[in-house]
Amino acid sequence: MSWFKRLKDGVQTATAHKKEAPDGVWYKCKRCSETSTTKELKENNYKCSHCNYHVRIGSSEYFELIYDGNYQTLFDDLISKDFLKFEDLKPYTKRLSDAKRKTNLNDSISVAVGKVKKKPLVIAAMDFSFIGGSMGSVVGEKIAKAIDYSLEHRIPFMIISKSGGARMMESAFSLMQMAKTSAKLSLLAKAGIPYFSFLTDPTTGGVTASFAMLGDVNFAEPEALIGFAGPRVIKETIKKDLPELSQTSEILTGTGL
Repeated sequence: MSWFKRLKDGVQTATAHKKEAPDGVWYKCKRCSETSTTKELKENNYKCSHCNYHVRIGSSEYFELIYDGNYQTLFDDLISKDFLKFEDLKPYTKRLSDAKRKTNLNDSISVAVGKVKKKPLVIAAMDFSFIGGSMGSVVGEKIAKAIDYSLEHRIPFMIISKSGGARMMESAFSLMQMAKTSAKLSLLAKAGIPYFSFLTDPTTGGVTASFAMLGDVNFAEPEALIGFAGPRVIKETIKKDLPELSQTSEILTGTGL
């Protein structure tokens, strides 16, 4: 620790210069503001040890938590294309390259197969860190291929939804994935293969309006935001504040809406 003095207008102050802790060592809870180490957070299955708040995590963390140990990722070679030459504040190609560099992912969903309690399970898990977990053509294709894999090997299937909705940069092509995934899921039902839908924070937009709500069993993390339009959009539309805790997994469980 080093010390230095500042002299100004006759006032002397002594300030300790401390070396900051490396990034990623500490976690401050968004709900209770208590601080813990990221090591403690991971050991507690990514839940705040003070208030049990479920921290937003990605596909790799879910795979590590759910599978018994080893698992195999599938269809990693699929990547999105800018076939509409879309550009808003920046070109879609730039958004894709930035997201890939930031997340080390090829798109906003990853598929894996492994065993849970020694029973096989295929999981498609979404990553919000990749362009808000938005649903584009690759998301639909990966889910379709994952369903085909489940059908071929007669393995139950689960989707972990975490998304802001359809990817606007792919326009109607992203909306087509709603029908595509819904139709594919009907094949699982006809084959008698279970489909589990795990809704996490947030699950909104076209994802909620399609595969997220079609599970044989739908379940969610505590306090997960679940709805079609987000609360900000609804407020701007109706010019009113939404009731407290509306669009949460607890409210949906209680009302059945």
